[in-house]
Amino acid sequence: MKIAIDGPAGAGKSTIARRLAQELGFVYVDTGAMYRALTWKALQEGIPLNDSSALQELAHHTVIHFSSGFPEQKIFCDDTDVSAVIRSPRVSASVSILASYSGVRQIMVGLQQDLARSCSVVMDGRDVGECILPDAEFKFFLTASIEERVQRRVEDMKQRGYSCDRAEVKLELEERDKSDSQREMGALKILPDSIVVDTSQLTPDQVLNRLLTVIQGG
Repeated sequence: MKIAIDGPAGAGKSTIARRLAQELGFVYVDTGAMYRALTWKALQEGIPLNDSSALQELAHHTVIHFSSGFPEQKIFCDDTDVSAVIRSPRVSASVSILASYSGVRQIMVGLQQDLARSCSVVMDGRDVGECILPDAEFKFFLTASIEERVQRRVEDMKQRGYSCDRAEVKLELEERDKSDSQREMGALKILPDSIVVDTSQLTPDQVLNRLLTVIQGG
C-alpha cells in the first residue's frame, strides 16, 4: 500500500507520517529530508546553489538512505548520519532553491519511487500524490494557518538548540510556500483526490486518528 501526505512546511506532515507508518507497520519515507541531505552536501562541498547542472550531477553521485533509529528514523548522506545537521537554519534557508530544479527533482523522484516499490510506505513531501506516488491508495493534504506553522517551527528550532527570530521564520515559510507553489515540476497543490485536513486546532493524536479512520474505512 502507498499513502501520500503532502502539505506546506510546518503543517505537521513529518510527525504524522512517522506515527502513521509506525501504527500501520509501514516504512516511512521523508522526501523533504532527502532534499535537505543533498542540500547539506552541496553546502559542505561549496557547490553554488544557482548552478543547477552541478547540483544535478551531485544528485547523480549521492547515496541517500534511511535506517531505523530510536526515537526517530535516521537519514544518511553517503556514509554520514545527517539526521540532525539537515535541520540547521542554513540548510532550511537553502533547500527550496535546490528543490526547485527539475533535473534534481527527476533524480530524487526516481529514488523515492524505488523505495516504494518493495514495501508499503507512508511518504510525505510537497508533490508525493502528484509526481511520486500518483497511484497511492490514499492522498492526504495537511495544512495549517501560517501563525500556527510559525509557532511550530520556532518551537522545533528551539528544541534542536537553534535561536531564531519569529519574523524571520514567518518570512522564510512564506517564501517557501511561494517557491513550492510556483516551481516548474512538482508544485505544491491540492489534488482533486486529496483528502484535506486542517491541523491548526488539532493535536497530533487527533490528526492521526482522522487519517486512520479514513484508511481503515471507518
